[in-house]
Amino acid sequence: MDHPLIDLINAKIQKADREGAFDNLAGAGKPLPKCDDPDNAVMHRILKENGAVPEFVSLSQELAKLRAELLETTDRTERRKLISDMSLLEARLEIARKG
Repeated sequence: MDHPLIDLINAKIQKADREGAFDNLAGAGKPLPKCDDPDNAVMHRILKENGAVPEFVSLSQELAKLRAELLETTDRTERRKLISDMSLLEARLEIARKG
């Protein structure tokens, strides 16, 4: 079943094309990049362009920052807190990798 607005959408695209809205676009005339997941290609592109990363990647980056901070910290109380935070992050990271 077609979307109820498909005719309006197509008319707007055709009008924009006639008015040259699609002229001189970056990558014009070049083949589209290969896509492993065509059903979700647009979503993946938008996520990538906006700096989104999988959860396990962001958790790994956060864990690396805490490890670096731990190396520079001499205060015992702060070190205990960092170690505790690292432990929680490691657990979350393990869950994210399995999910």
